[in-house]
Amino acid sequence: MTSPLQQKIKITGPSVVTANRTFDGVVIYRTGAQGWSTDLTEAAIVREAATARALLAESVADDVGAVGAYIAPVKIDDAGVIIPGNLREQIRKSGVTIALPAQA
Repeated sequence: MTSPLQQKIKITGPSVVTANRTFDGVVIYRTGAQGWSTDLTEAAIVREAATARALLAESVADDVGAVGAYIAPVKIDDAGVIIPGNLREQIRKSGVTIALPAQA
């Protein structure tokens, strides 16, 4: 498998770096303050490959707090609200698509 840092990065619009939090698997987004947030609106938005590569490298280095970092597309609507840019990211943000069994 090729490392995310070795892959050619193509940016066609606004994007964010996303990963999963190590202790509970929750979807998280890299912030401009070099931290992580579960809130997409706090994510650092990148629009160029070089900037995306730098943010991704910084994120991958934080392998204690997050795993599986990658660049994901987002859309910014007319009101300035950031929304997931594709179906995969919509599902990751919303949660599982099936009913999970109840835990007793």
